[in-house]
Amino acid sequence: MREYVVVLLTAALVTFLATPVVRMTAIRLRMMAAPRERDVHVIPTPRGGGVAMYLGVVAAVLVASRLPALQRTFEDTQVYAVLVAGGLICLLGVLDDKWGLDALTKLTGQIAAAGVMVLLGVQLAFLFLPFADIGTLILGPDVGVPLTILLTVFAVNALNFIDGLDGLAAGVSAIAALAFFAYSYNLGQMRYEEAASAPALITAVLAGACLGFLPHNFSPARIFMGDSGSMLVGLMLSAAAVTATGGVDAQTFASAASLLPLTLPLLVPIAILFIPFIDLVLAVVRRTRQGRSPFSPDKMHLHHRLLSIGHSHRRAVLVMYFWAALLSFGAVGLSVTGGQVEVLVAIAVLLVVGVVVVLSPRARRAAREARAAELEAQRRRSRADHPTGRAVRVPLDGSGSSRTAVPSSDTREALR
Repeated sequence: MREYVVVLLTAALVTFLATPVVRMTAIRLRMMAAPRERDVHVIPTPRGGGVAMYLGVVAAVLVASRLPALQRTFEDTQVYAVLVAGGLICLLGVLDDKWGLDALTKLTGQIAAAGVMVLLGVQLAFLFLPFADIGTLILGPDVGVPLTILLTVFAVNALNFIDGLDGLAAGVSAIAALAFFAYSYNLGQMRYEEAASAPALITAVLAGACLGFLPHNFSPARIFMGDSGSMLVGLMLSAAAVTATGGVDAQTFASAASLLPLTLPLLVPIAILFIPFIDLVLAVVRRTRQGRSPFSPDKMHLHHRLLSIGHSHRRAVLVMYFWAALLSFGAVGLSVTGGQVEVLVAIAVLLVVGVVVVLSPRARRAAREARAAELEAQRRRSRADHPTGRAVRVPLDGSGSSRTAVPSSDTREALR
């Protein structure tokens, strides 16, 4: 465990220190996210924070390669495959952050990065199905390769879809990575070392990178992770899921005390990424029914809906954190405890309480009052700090309301 803590802290520290440098570079290169109708930020903000996260990932992997206790993780090419594919998809994201690539080009690049990861050794080879006496289903390249690419592209776009509020994607990704690390580490403790080593390292590194970036990205954000970050996170989470659940034949562990953790090869990853997945599915269904492209933007994501009913920016993010943590660690708890009924009951109760707290009339009224106070305080700060700045009028939520904000001096300079 100590080695994983060292790796996590390395990724967090390097990412935290690299982010201000990346931010200044993004401003100089004019990689700015200007406010659009569907956005909630009020001034142009630099993006490309995924570059700092990737630097943290690379530094942490280099440190891990020098730790004796983690040497077995590097006996195959899986971790290096994630580094190479992560670099490619991060570069794709940088190009999109700078020039705004069309959806087809981005999708092609995502498939290419996922394909490189598969060619270098990350691939679904087995699927353990305990029901109906099926046992282990061996996936040949004809099935394993396209299925791995499909899952990776799906995860990449799911994380990209929820990157709509300050700190949301980074926080949810950190929660998902920590939950998946707990799941993978538990596999190692139960002597499933072959299934645990690579995903445990990947998720520890990813959690550190997200936590190191979060202080710069939490509301009010000084930099966005952009597509370079959200796509990197999605690819790494997908790689962790594949290496943990689809690279080892569970029946080879017949001497172990329990096979339950490996009987959930798809349920645990889906539960950990449930919030991004459900948002992606709802968006695709909604846009398709309207006769629009699934990739066309709108303001009907889950976080936009929380804002529209009156929750403040930070409160909406914290609500999403709560739901992500409940589902993620609840699924891990089921695998660790052997699926005890008490765990299911606790998850259901907490979920009901969370929904009531968020959607009850009293909670919605309090949320609207808090959001109004927050907006008024921001307006006063903007005018006090920049009394002569050029005002920018942007919409705040789905209701069409708007307010006036004043860009900071460094942003005005970057936009010239």
